[in-house]
Amino acid sequence: VDRAYPRSVRGVLKISRTLVALATLLCFVASKAHEAYAALAGMEAVITVLFLLLYLLRLDARIRCLFWPLADILNSVIAALFLLVVCLFAIIIRTNKGTLAGGVLGLILLVLCLVDAVLLCKKISLDKARGRSAPTK
Repeated sequence: VDRAYPRSVRGVLKISRTLVALATLLCFVASKAHEAYAALAGMEAVITVLFLLLYLLRLDARIRCLFWPLADILNSVIAALFLLVVCLFAIIIRTNKGTLAGGVLGLILLVLCLVDAVLLCKKISLDKARGRSAPTK
């Protein structure tokens, strides 16, 4: 278990993404909004928890068949696109205050997804070969 990860910037960001996604899910479920709103928030919470566990348990170093930071970036970008569409619809339609609150929390989640993607892009370097400390010339 990586005990330093939950206190790192990326760890705090993943934990806050999970909490905001759960709050968004609760708002959509409590307001009896359209099922697609709740499904998106629920899927985002589950996927973020899985990535959190992946990094927390250091499984990304053990399971090397996939480049996990790139998969995490793709997840963040795709989630941000879906959240933009769904949360704007929730804010525009706003059948009640719960749907409006879920839409606003979803937009906050969208910003967290984009910040996570930017931090991950800064972390990885596509010029450097995987598993080597210095590139060969």
